[in-house]
Amino acid sequence: MLALTRGRGGRTWRLADTCAACAAATSNTAVVPDTLLGPHRPHAADRTSAPAPASASPSAFHEQLRVREMLTYLATALPQFASPAARLLALQCALRADSRGHVRLPAGLLRGMRLHGRRELWEELAHAGWLELPDPRPAHLTVRLLDPAVLDQAPGRSARHRAAHWAMHSTPLTLPSAAPSALQLTALVLAVHTCAQARHSADLEILARLCGHSCHQTEALLDRLVAARTLTAWHHHRETDEVIWHLPWPQPTATPRAPARPRPGRLR
Repeated sequence: MLALTRGRGGRTWRLADTCAACAAATSNTAVVPDTLLGPHRPHAADRTSAPAPASASPSAFHEQLRVREMLTYLATALPQFASPAARLLALQCALRADSRGHVRLPAGLLRGMRLHGRRELWEELAHAGWLELPDPRPAHLTVRLLDPAVLDQAPGRSARHRAAHWAMHSTPLTLPSAAPSALQLTALVLAVHTCAQARHSADLEILARLCGHSCHQTEALLDRLVAARTLTAWHHHRETDEVIWHLPWPQPTATPRAPARPRPGRLR
């Protein structure tokens, strides 16, 4: 695997080819997703290949892949103790930033995410040295990111904005906005690993790292997603450390009946 390791608080980075065991055992390390190969890969490589979204839309595939790459990066760039709400906020900031690292977030967007007025989240990211603490008073909150890696992103802002929107509505694993941030982040991490085939899987260690939780916490959150009927079931293969989850069958859309045509009659 291609592994990215952060050193000296983000001032140095090391990119190296390592085995899966070494990548998992090395601190401050994230596996770089394989984005050069297409979505149709042999089943044996499903766990490391780029997923194909259930919608099978080329645009949705690129947005899903972009969110997955950013979540993988943030798993290394942010402290391990970063809260799920702070990770969701950092994801939106990173995808919406311009070339100078400036982000403009409308108050309505933050209200829709149930993050409006959560100053402690900004303080959490500022304490980590990831952004400057913004002034929360204006209607449109402006933030300056301090992470140099988000300044030179490709493709352009419009494509990244679409990915940021997809992250808030990650079909088919969308939760109500009132759901806890830990559940929303877990559902999003599952969504970026959900493929077009019926079998959806990923390593438990990878899911836990992207969620910022321990493996036991991730398993408890998967149970809560089953209780919320977002998932129908999940299973952990302890021999391979693989987690497999199943989605509810999509409900058929009712087709409205066309109004009956009046029968021709006589004019009186």
